Amino acid sequence: MVTESKRTDVIANNIANAATAGFKKDVAVHREFQPMLIRRINDHEDSSGGVSALGTDIGDVTKFKGFGANANERPMVGKLGMGDYISEIAVDHSQGAYESTGNAFDLAIAGQGFFAVQTQDGIRYTRNGAFFRNQNGVLQDIRGNSLLDTAGNAVTIPQDVTPERISVGSDGTISVRGANEAQPQILGRIQVVQFNPQALRKQGDNLFYAVDNAQPQPATGEVLQGIIEKSNTEIVTEMVELIHNHRLYEAGSKAVMTQDAMLDAAVNQLGRIGS
Repeated sequence: MVTESKRTDVIANNIANAATAGFKKDVAVHREFQPMLIRRINDHEDSSGGVSALGTDIGDVTKFKGFGANANERPMVGKLGMGDYISEIAVDHSQGAYESTGNAFDLAIAGQGFFAVQTQDGIRYTRNGAFFRNQNGVLQDIRGNSLLDTAGNAVTIPQDVTPERISVGSDGTISVRGANEAQPQILGRIQVVQFNPQALRKQGDNLFYAVDNAQPQPATGEVLQGIIEKSNTEIVTEMVELIHNHRLYEAGSKAVMTQDAMLDAAVNQLGRIGS
């Protein structure tokens, strides 16, 4: 029941972020506790060393599977499951669908890679490419984190440059087109990096941070302009999983109630009759 409750929280968070650009859904990974080996006990033993189950002689106990030299060992019944637990909240880094916005400052990554942004906690990484230009010309996300270039500086576009003149190449190169210029003016190159998925952890606010001193590598993905990547959460799938989890939780709850009723009957009814 505890496992299904935690899994429900994960699914609820995925559904809540179904409309968040660049969001990567979580998956609750469960693992079984070590099962317990159980043997039959309290059988009647005859003088020959044979064991009688419910009064029926079954012969030499050493013939049972799982018996060793010790004839006092009991027949092995099987394994008793001890339940499971959530061992990890993994992140599904699969590609989300694209949505065309026509905004020159909206960016997406096709394939592997993350945008590097400067936050109050240091450099963080995100797939959310919904950026805008602030009053100083710096490209920022909705929370004020600055988009970084390959030199580690904030990407800055002069205010006198209109969005229609901005062009972002597949490698992240930002250039300004001008009618009187033979060649576009290069303003910089957006920092797009990638990691081993196991080296990233979610921080919140759609941001990731690197663990174990993992170093970023140049991304193999391509930058797309005027497009944002939508969440990879599928509402229908998550709703089906939510219903399934509620059914499992309900079944566990009924099992606990049944066990409680059996204990109540054993203590308050059978105990009274025996006394």
